[in-house]
Amino acid sequence: MKQNHTNSIQDRIAENKANNKRLKATEKTVPIFLLLCAAVSVLTTIGIIFTLLRESFTFFSDVSVLDFLTGTNWSPWTGHFGVFPLISGTILVTFIAACVALPLGVASAIFLSEYAGDRTRRIIKPVLEVLAGIPTVVYGYFALTFITPILMKIVPELKIFNALSAGIVVGIMILPMVASLSEDAMSAVPKSLREGALALGATKLETTTKVVIPAALSGIIASIVLALSRAIGETMIVTIAAGASPNLTFDPTQSIQTLTAFIVQGATGDTTYGSTIYYSIYAVGITLFVFTLIMNIISQYVSRKFREDY
Repeated sequence: MKQNHTNSIQDRIAENKANNKRLKATEKTVPIFLLLCAAVSVLTTIGIIFTLLRESFTFFSDVSVLDFLTGTNWSPWTGHFGVFPLISGTILVTFIAACVALPLGVASAIFLSEYAGDRTRRIIKPVLEVLAGIPTVVYGYFALTFITPILMKIVPELKIFNALSAGIVVGIMILPMVASLSEDAMSAVPKSLREGALALGATKLETTTKVVIPAALSGIIASIVLALSRAIGETMIVTIAAGASPNLTFDPTQSIQTLTAFIVQGATGDTTYGSTIYYSIYAVGITLFVFTLIMNIISQYVSRKFREDY
């Protein structure tokens, strides 16, 4: 028995040593693996930016940057490369989407965070987030075949392809992002703040509007900026529902074309590789990249400026 006991202790010591070696090897390997994962992300970003810049420089060797940014006629197949109609179309659709998503999203977040019970929240929030899982091409045909006919009964001069229905459906698409992120920000506000306000005699509505929303403002604004960035980059809905007419107009009843919609149109088989039209896709792409980059920078700035630590 004594020999067996000694062997058992020796075996355990040997097993512990082997385990320690495996743990040390794992401790050394895992950070290297994580570093490689991070490096892949960074290198992918660098590769995308490099590709955009390289092809864009080729385009701008044929077309003046000033003409590209200030021109009001976008007709690449006739040699006109003024991108302003595409920018105005993108801004118009994003504005309409914001008018739909921001009030509905923030109101939904307030209800879920401050008024809904646990059971109601567990039912409504997943249902709301289902909207985020619907493919955008489905949203596009929903706008074209359902929203547009309804709007045409209200606005007779509305064209079959128009910015209004596309903007409304883009707003519906980004609604879960605003509602979910804003609700998370409001739920993160400590209960002690609410209880303090209620103890001082504030009503539920006053507590929500004067305590909870200001305390969660950084998260709410960040969710709005992120949602608008998503709306700017939306492709399929505007391609299907808004048409392919690069008109310089802010009339929502008219057919327009956005930056992303042109990229889809220009990437078809009709475009000759190496032509100016081909390189214009990258010029429009880097314009879109600048837009979304500015929105992300604003989002980070706002989050830092209004961030509250409890």
